Amino acid sequence: MQPVLEVIAKVGPSGANILITGENGVGKGLVAQQLHTISPRASKSLVTVNTGGLSEGVFESELFGHVKGAYTDAKTDRVGRFELADGGTLFLDEIANVPLNQQAKLLRVMESGEFERVGSSKTRRVNARIISATNADLRGEVAAGSFREDLLFRLNTVEIHVPPLRSRREDIPPLADHFLRQHSIRYRKHLKGFEADAMRQFLNHSWPGNIRELDHAVERAVLMADGDKVKGKDLALQPPRDSGARLEEMSLEEVECFLIKKTLSRNNGNVSQAASALGLSRSALYRRLQRYGL
Repeated sequence: MQPVLEVIAKVGPSGANILITGENGVGKGLVAQQLHTISPRASKSLVTVNTGGLSEGVFESELFGHVKGAYTDAKTDRVGRFELADGGTLFLDEIANVPLNQQAKLLRVMESGEFERVGSSKTRRVNARIISATNADLRGEVAAGSFREDLLFRLNTVEIHVPPLRSRREDIPPLADHFLRQHSIRYRKHLKGFEADAMRQFLNHSWPGNIRELDHAVERAVLMADGDKVKGKDLALQPPRDSGARLEEMSLEEVECFLIKKTLSRNNGNVSQAASALGLSRSALYRRLQRYGL
């Protein structure tokens, strides 16, 4: 498999629709931003929609807009995300969460560029490049009947897979340095880098939350550091607590965070499978991942 940066450089300027796959937190949104930046559409907007956070009731209005009076709370006309992205790029994050009965409408606008706002019979046209992302196995979703095969074909003219952080540990030091500079500026602290024990902890950690977890770990360390370098004690990375850890010694939030990490690790970072194992909906698990910085 080609390195991610090489694939981005090759297909970014092409204008093709791109599907980005990978575990939760690997940086799929950053890949989408880079693809837009090096495309001929870079002067236009990159519009992002987290389809995992949209309820079925607001999905159509969010993407296609609505007109005044279309429903009870529609007090004014509203422009949808497709119109906002006209001439630019529309990034559909967590595309596997699009309701099955809405997928045909998404397919139509991708094929023809045509759509109607909710409550309107006027057909509008847009020209937007579609970049989508998911941590789900869309081919498995197709086989299960929960995702349209023709929509998958439209989405993944090119597929870019972003490996988990544990599979590219050589990226940890430069990423940690990047986040250190970023958060040092934000919190007005003068930190020169990481001491050896801190970097050793970074390299030995399993990173079930991938780059997002690394970012949060560095941010906490910047806040806790009292010298000119981040020390191991500043990181607060939690080692595996399988042996000797007692539930009564942990807070409710610690128990929940621990179980989520373990379940993600056991399911190789697949959020859909982890949510099922935990008895949660995908959206409920996403809210917890954001809460705990995973």
